[in-house]
Amino acid sequence: MSFSTRHATLIIAALSLPVSTTGWTKTEETTHTVTANDAYYQAGETALAQHLEHVPNTNQAKNLILFIGDGMGVSTITAGRIYMGQAEGGDGPSFVTPSDAMPYAAMVKTYSHDFQVADSAATATAIVSGVKARSGTLGVTSEVERGDCASGVGKSVPSLFDLARQAGRDTGVISTARITHATPASTYAHSVSRDWENDGRMPEDATACKDIALQLVEWDEGRGMDLAMGGGRASFLPTSMADPEYPEYTGVREDGRNLVAEWQSKNPQGLYVYDMAGFKALDAGDDGPILGLFETSHMQYEADRILGSDTDQAGEPSLSEMVALAITKLSKNPRGFVLMVEGARIDHAHHAGNAARALIDTQAFEAAIKTALETVNMDETLVLVTADHSHVFTIAGYQPRDNPILGQVPLSRYTTPEDGKPYTTLGYANGPGAKTDALRADLTETDTTALDYKQQALVPLGSETHGGEDVVIKAQGPRAYLFRGTIEQNVIFHIAKYALGL
Repeated sequence: MSFSTRHATLIIAALSLPVSTTGWTKTEETTHTVTANDAYYQAGETALAQHLEHVPNTNQAKNLILFIGDGMGVSTITAGRIYMGQAEGGDGPSFVTPSDAMPYAAMVKTYSHDFQVADSAATATAIVSGVKARSGTLGVTSEVERGDCASGVGKSVPSLFDLARQAGRDTGVISTARITHATPASTYAHSVSRDWENDGRMPEDATACKDIALQLVEWDEGRGMDLAMGGGRASFLPTSMADPEYPEYTGVREDGRNLVAEWQSKNPQGLYVYDMAGFKALDAGDDGPILGLFETSHMQYEADRILGSDTDQAGEPSLSEMVALAITKLSKNPRGFVLMVEGARIDHAHHAGNAARALIDTQAFEAAIKTALETVNMDETLVLVTADHSHVFTIAGYQPRDNPILGQVPLSRYTTPEDGKPYTTLGYANGPGAKTDALRADLTETDTTALDYKQQALVPLGSETHGGEDVVIKAQGPRAYLFRGTIEQNVIFHIAKYALGL
């Protein structure tokens, strides 16, 4: 009997079977009643209804807000969600963060032109300039050699911010890292080395190249960003000048230039601030640009900012406060704006093997997203939330649902390790939490929820490394429906450019 004949016979036999007049057998009715009354089942039906009612926004975007949670891979998103839910006294796993509620998402490949596991410079370049670059380079094509000034001549690529400025839109960049650090620098700088944040970090033979701080001040014929806020003050001040907040420190520029003064000279209506008092005095209605440099290096971790610190008596704004100010200011331009917001210290805490600070900074990042979504007109603003890369950060064990995310896994038949010692839900494949000998520390008397606790790691390294798996991009607003499937990281630029009509 041929396949087609056998197939037809089976269909005829099936059609000949007796059919219940009600369409349901007794067992099927009982099963349906049980599932229909189940809370999870009902929630699923509600979610389906919401999906069916959703209508894609096909408008052209007037504004773009690009949120980058540096190092915020899928495991960080999940652990952060659980941490936030538990911090609010509720259920962690089912908690819905502001970015969770965004309607569109895609998986993003993060490799660079030359590395399987990339750094923030190459990944940020892909996101804002549309090309895969070599790791360690900013705003240039893959043809350049890292650290070779001459190889970068004529190899610069325009960013979304360059294109937005040319189209008459306002631009802004916010980061909790140094404003000259890799991710924020990708918005305005073109450099064969991400390390060239100031002239003192450049080789003597790189005279044809500009350091990154100088590029910010001289970007777009001196006007610069309409708003730039973050850390990194030292790269803008000369070695002969004491820092205004920490007089025991000086700037690090070796060329004697005071770039803050130069920025003020080129922007007489501009407002420069370096502390919380100055930030609170800012008026978003003023016409001039804003430059905020709140630390000599990176800004404080959110946990330390909240707790206060003897080393930061001048204070600094939260990421959410900076976002609120930026949106109010940039929205004055009738042509629209493009803004990058980086939650940078998620990455730094992971490098330190310190999950608590990473999750608290993730919480602050989500708060900033919430501020944006509640402030802008979503009919005309495309909001994107993504990460540049992941980390070797894991969530493991068969712990009960309400177990503290920073806590230890209760030992049971299925979770007791061969060495009999407790372990935490969160851990790292490498990093400073590892031991150099063969014996793993006994955590029985250890408070693993403490802010300074470093999770155990497998391979001992002074700094934990990035992870190479795909990350997520979430989207809401005009043309957000174009983010779907699995995409190359540089495609983000091309979709955003199209959505903005650039």
